Amino acid sequence: METTTHSDIKQIIKDSLTKSMSYAEYRTLVSTLVESNSNTGNEVTEALANYTMLNDRRMKRWDKTVKIDEGVTDSIKNKTLNQTWVIITESWCGDAAHVMPVINKIASLNGGISFRVVLRDQNELLMDQFLTNGSRSIAKLIVLDNASEEVIATYGPRPTTATALVNDYKAKHGGLTPEFKEELQKWYNKDKGQTVIADLVPLLG
Repeated sequence: METTTHSDIKQIIKDSLTKSMSYAEYRTLVSTLVESNSNTGNEVTEALANYTMLNDRRMKRWDKTVKIDEGVTDSIKNKTLNQTWVIITESWCGDAAHVMPVINKIASLNGGISFRVVLRDQNELLMDQFLTNGSRSIAKLIVLDNASEEVIATYGPRPTTATALVNDYKAKHGGLTPEFKEELQKWYNKDKGQTVIADLVPLLG
């Protein structure tokens, strides 16, 4: 297997950014897919199209309701940043639907953050540089310093508390059941994006 060099990774990121879209463009894409009962990714199925429809509803809700504490808002606005945040996702990913609106809300508070969205199956080379425990888990956020073009942080596929819940459940039961996934959705609904905010603000420096 060939080793990917530092300069290779930089080029892979640049190539993926040429295929990226804004969050608003991504939201439009997902809404369009819902109308045609479809989904992003290499595999199009009724189940994935159904997840896409659920996620469109989730994102609509979070886009309207995510709240960031006033002190945290001021802190984000006052930072001098020159960053690009690239998230790897697909329309059917449940975790992404809960996380992306929060990330967008944070990014929109600081003009020094450009938030871009790329699709996993269109960017496999990029995805393979940012695996989680060897798997192509999404949503995965890559934080880039624009001046140096260096990756300064990564985040995902889930908020820290959700990751701990998943890992504990897997350790006890060997995998995730539909019942657990339902409980995880309830956790997201109760948390209201606050763990994502707490996780991401320290990455701003």
